[in-house]
Amino acid sequence: MSQTPPPFDRHMLEALVCPVTHATLSYDAARQELVSRTAGLAFPIRAGIPIMLVSEARQIKAD
Repeated sequence: MSQTPPPFDRHMLEALVCPVTHATLSYDAARQELVSRTAGLAFPIRAGIPIMLVSEARQIKAD
């Protein structure tokens, strides 16, 4: 039986910033990522824990 990962605590968004630019992050619930549009990076959230390592981030295109 698969377990649902714990939800991301959205209150963490108030304390977390992009490790590259120190800009604010937005939460993408569908992809379970924290997105830094300034840096063009999306940081994964695994088991409810944001992984704020640049080496783990996905590059995103600027819109």
